[in-house]
Amino acid sequence: MKVLRTGVLLIVMSVLLVIVGGAIGGRGGLQIALVIAVVMNFVSYFFSDKIALRSSGAQPVTREQLPRLYQVMERLAAKAHIPVPALYVVPDAAPNAFATGRSPKHASVAVTEGLLQVMNDDELEGVIAHELSHVRNYDILTSSIAATIAGAITYMAQMGRWAMIFGGYGGNRDNDREGGGFSALLMIFLAPFAALLLQLFLSRTREYAADETGVNMVGQQYGLISALEKLGAYNKRIPTSAISPSTSALCIVKPFFGSGTLSSLFSTHPPLENRIAALKQMVITPIR
Repeated sequence: MKVLRTGVLLIVMSVLLVIVGGAIGGRGGLQIALVIAVVMNFVSYFFSDKIALRSSGAQPVTREQLPRLYQVMERLAAKAHIPVPALYVVPDAAPNAFATGRSPKHASVAVTEGLLQVMNDDELEGVIAHELSHVRNYDILTSSIAATIAGAITYMAQMGRWAMIFGGYGGNRDNDREGGGFSALLMIFLAPFAALLLQLFLSRTREYAADETGVNMVGQQYGLISALEKLGAYNKRIPTSAISPSTSALCIVKPFFGSGTLSSLFSTHPPLENRIAALKQMVITPIR
């Protein structure tokens, strides 16, 4: 069901892109915006792992340095039938973790020093299983496709705004008389907002899916439930000192918390209480 939902969201975003392109820039404008978005996200897709690791100050670790982490990672990677990712530690007291990389063969998992200090073995296993699930489910690829479409929609809207400023907006008076001008105006201001909401909803969907896959990988949900409860409590008290806002979307819990409805609406992560409630109701289907 979650795979179907992801596919539907990507299709809706694609349809929105076509509608926006036709309303604002026609075929030529659509092609330009799409090319720019594809190029930018191509670079992001192939280099985002290096950017995320470098910006957070993550350092590679060996088995000799962290045997406990390696044992958990190797056991779960074997269960998930994927290669063992490269392992990194982020010098940050706030407990958190993130996975990055364009495919299971090019994946990295980073955990903070704070996470290693506060998690027991079951909780660490739940966190690592969640991150390996992102790798196994190709969530970086899915996010890159969504970002490409959302980026193209945003570029189209920006082109429409500039056209309005310099008097070239509309291009076709017949379209204006038929209401095309008004529809394009709506697209300029509403389409980027709609694309953002769809992208955020897709991100939340992938978090739920990673929770579910990770729990099935481990065979029980109690370790991840306890880990999420502990992460939520610690991250409300300890601000992150290393993870950047751009990297925070990759983390198992969002390092920067807001208190209002609006901040929750624009969060890349579902509310922790909703994730925990979903985990408590799960029926385990072990991965074989």
